[in-house]
Amino acid sequence: MLEGKVVVLGVTGSIAAYKIANLASMLVKQHCEVHVIMTQNATNFINPITFETLTGNKCLVDTFDRNFQFHVAHVSLAQKADVILVAPASANVLGKVAGGIADDMLTTTIMACPGKVMFSPAMNVNMFRNPILQQNLEKLKSFGYEIIDPAVGYLACGDTGAGKMPEPETLMEYILREIACEKDLKGKKILVTAGPTRESIDPVRYITNHSTGKMGYAVARRAMLRGADVTLISGPTQLNDVPFIKRVDIISAQDMFEAVRDNLEGSDFLVKAAAVADYTPSVVSDEKVKKKDGDMVIELRRTQDILGYVAEHKKEGQIICGFSMETQNMLENSRKKLDKKKLDIIVANNLKVKGAGFGTDTNVVTMITAEEEISLEIMSKDDVADAILDQLLHLSRIMSTKKGEPAD
Repeated sequence: MLEGKVVVLGVTGSIAAYKIANLASMLVKQHCEVHVIMTQNATNFINPITFETLTGNKCLVDTFDRNFQFHVAHVSLAQKADVILVAPASANVLGKVAGGIADDMLTTTIMACPGKVMFSPAMNVNMFRNPILQQNLEKLKSFGYEIIDPAVGYLACGDTGAGKMPEPETLMEYILREIACEKDLKGKKILVTAGPTRESIDPVRYITNHSTGKMGYAVARRAMLRGADVTLISGPTQLNDVPFIKRVDIISAQDMFEAVRDNLEGSDFLVKAAAVADYTPSVVSDEKVKKKDGDMVIELRRTQDILGYVAEHKKEGQIICGFSMETQNMLENSRKKLDKKKLDIIVANNLKVKGAGFGTDTNVVTMITAEEEISLEIMSKDDVADAILDQLLHLSRIMSTKKGEPAD
């Protein structure tokens, strides 16, 4: 995802410095060009050779290093960087940048950078709580720098509290959000549903389906990376959280209906990828139903029609995307659903097609609108998500053109 991108990692004097080697490696694996600048104090915690080996680039410490490939190193790197992340960021460096002091390679590069700079503070909890440090953080925010909140936990000094640097995977997410994708969905609000629902029979048992939520989560994540304001309504899954979005957890089909109802207004796009139960037990027992001789019959009733509600309450300009999983007559059945539910687009797949369906990391879909059918080859669910989002943007622009408005 980061091919052609340049990230500068600033490493300061903190025991957490050793973790940044992992982050540098993660970035390189995404084909990112990585440069590391260390303060002199940081070299007491990790050797610059570690970063040079991982990145293939000289690690800078000395402001006046004449062996560096750029003529004026701090200016050249500052202009080249798509983002600078200082992690761990010590109280000393935070205070210097907040005060406009540039007396080493790292602070001079930050001062010369016209682009995005992020700081991940890491220090003793009492240092972090110090009002001077807090004032410096607020000052940096007012200048447009981004501060990544520290984690709370056991610190190297033996104290427990805020001041722990987030794990490299978390820092990676901040970098990806910033530079991984063009922000063509910036300003758009997207409501996504994902995962299964569970319909209780008694306190022990429930009716559900095989949905894992992977497709819906992929849509939510790709929309976030492309700059959208995302709300994800999720049934029970085993998936990792999608960062930087609003998540609403639900259990039953009724919960899903209420969550969609409460979040629909103001959304530009609704992507309804959840596998919501069509039926739910008419009676839910308060106690565990005991086994008896012979068969048991569970009476079921229809759940609330979420797309039916959406069709009746859809605002002008909203675009609704449904999903259709079939085992036969996929196109015919999906187009009927498109018309019946008054959808703008439906994403159809056949459970029997290899690479499609529940629990896989790939999908094989056909996107159907009133005017066309777009069949996609087998691809990752992330790529399918991007294709869906591209189509939603396309439909939005067509709708704007018909209304005489300038396209986004």
